[in-house]
Amino acid sequence: MNILVTGASKGIGNAIARELQSAGEVFVTGRNEQALAACNAKGFCVCDLSKDINELAKFITDKNIDVLVNNAGEYIYGALEAMKTEDIVRVFQTDLIAPAYLISKALPHMKGQRWGRIINIGSISGVMGEAYASIYSASKAGLIGLTKSLALELAEYEITVNTINPGWVETELGLNSIEDSEFSKEEIIDTIPQKRFVKPEEVAKLCKYLISEDAKGITGQSINLCAGLSVGI
Repeated sequence: MNILVTGASKGIGNAIARELQSAGEVFVTGRNEQALAACNAKGFCVCDLSKDINELAKFITDKNIDVLVNNAGEYIYGALEAMKTEDIVRVFQTDLIAPAYLISKALPHMKGQRWGRIINIGSISGVMGEAYASIYSASKAGLIGLTKSLALELAEYEITVNTINPGWVETELGLNSIEDSEFSKEEIIDTIPQKRFVKPEEVAKLCKYLISEDAKGITGQSINLCAGLSVGI
């Protein structure tokens, strides 16, 4: 299988790219060429999903991608009335519009061979909502809706579509979002039932399962991998 992981320069995407190398030919994309080269993937395409992604779209068709992991994400914290239009557009472009567009470019090949796997990396914020992260939450909620609809459309082609919703994860993005918020790391951990952050490798291993034949019956699902955060406190 030919696998593409977006946002593979670091964090969750990097962990996914490394984990899936034992499952097929892994290709990666992101903004940092040096980091992508260090992934030891089959190949890479340098791309900023908030800008022109036509080159990446061509990369997808050229490489016959049949497993697409939409991991790249953009986070913004603050009151909605204080948001700049360009910031709102950037978040939606990266978190929702680009994944939909990339899926559309991968589908002809997947449909042609009547097999494919699409995994969207959402967020628990898209499930529960997050105060002062309304744009991010909305974009990730949209990703869940996209997943459910596409799962129905593509079921007859043996293409599965699922979303993984991580909670707080030990990544640079996760730590930066703490700095932007009004809470300390200790205060946040206190709200998590398991009293810990999820590790990127946990998300990666779930991805590996979802692309396997053992998971062929799982589609249209929104899976919360959040150490119990979505259940309550």
